[in-house]
Amino acid sequence: MRRRCDINTAREGCCLRPHRLFVCLLLCLCLALTGCGGRLGAESETDGGGRLEVGLYTVREDLAPSAEGAALLEAETGTLLMARGADKPLPMASTTKIMTAAVVLLYGDLTASFAIPKEAVGVEGSSLYLSEGEVFTVEELLYGLMLESGNDAAVALAIAVAGSVEGFVALMNATALSLGLESTRFANPHGLSAEGHYTTAAELARLTAYALGIEGFEEVVSTRSMELKGEGHERRYLFNHNKLLGGYDGMIGVKTGYTAAAGKCLVTAARRGDMTLVAVTLNDSQDKADHRAMLDYGFGSFRKVAAVSYGESVAVPVTGGRQGAVIATAREELWLCLPTDLSVEKIYDIRAAEAPVKQGQTVAYIKLFARGSLVAEVPLYAAESVKKQKRLLFF
Repeated sequence: MRRRCDINTAREGCCLRPHRLFVCLLLCLCLALTGCGGRLGAESETDGGGRLEVGLYTVREDLAPSAEGAALLEAETGTLLMARGADKPLPMASTTKIMTAAVVLLYGDLTASFAIPKEAVGVEGSSLYLSEGEVFTVEELLYGLMLESGNDAAVALAIAVAGSVEGFVALMNATALSLGLESTRFANPHGLSAEGHYTTAAELARLTAYALGIEGFEEVVSTRSMELKGEGHERRYLFNHNKLLGGYDGMIGVKTGYTAAAGKCLVTAARRGDMTLVAVTLNDSQDKADHRAMLDYGFGSFRKVAAVSYGESVAVPVTGGRQGAVIATAREELWLCLPTDLSVEKIYDIRAAEAPVKQGQTVAYIKLFARGSLVAEVPLYAAESVKKQKRLLFF
């Protein structure tokens, strides 16, 4: 027995709970997407119009023409909406500090005070101009890292959290490995040019989507200015270098970067309604204009769809059991990011289960189709056990 319904609009006011984000991401990556973490359907050759044809929709390649690497990702579903050289390993300059901040928030104590060591004084490039012996909280240094892009703050935080720069870099690489970022490698916490320090636009977008789910990260990167006036150090005024913050509807912020080797690098995130987009450009001389175009394309051409709800249930017939049916439920919620003109057909794939049925046993599926292709498949589990019906013997 199959039941059908069309999903054509996203459920308003809904968003993924943080503890379900990773489940949803895995489902969409493993079941709905192929290629670079977010393409729907099978990839084919690029046509003359500058679009990469895929099974269900086209991934734009004509955006961000000045960038050596570019990617646009819907953060909560992990869907790649636009790609240009997105899998090419490239230097990332100070966008490195997205991982630095993530590791600090994961492993550090923001309230802890830290005396600036000699190693964090006079670091090349953008700086908070720290002096040896000044005392900051880890949180103050974190804001200095992400707003003023302080390379000295990066070194200070590395030592404060891990005891050494080398130990902190090991944490950065371990975190990248745990996220499946196979083409990302860190050699330092600040992003100054170094051998073996690189990422791709697609993986940097995935890292940023992950970081946005860490408590405190969004608050830091969305701050436009701050005054550090705590005891133990001279007063400092911090200003966010992201010119799009406050100048683009829904802009969250994230991180700028530049070195002579990497060129201009920019990572932005913006949210409108229930959709959060992450845009990345590496070595892009027109980064701000490109990010506006990329984000406009994402918000104008795609929508979020609540395809499967947590706890969604259906009755499944049982043969040979002490009861004739069992309730089957979904243990995860599934969101999809789809083109605005693409509808999805939802099918409950139900077949009679034979007793005995164990609680938690897979007894049905929800299948999602678009343009004749299977987009995702979610198992439904028996809510209770059903014992086999005893037979009476007559002589």
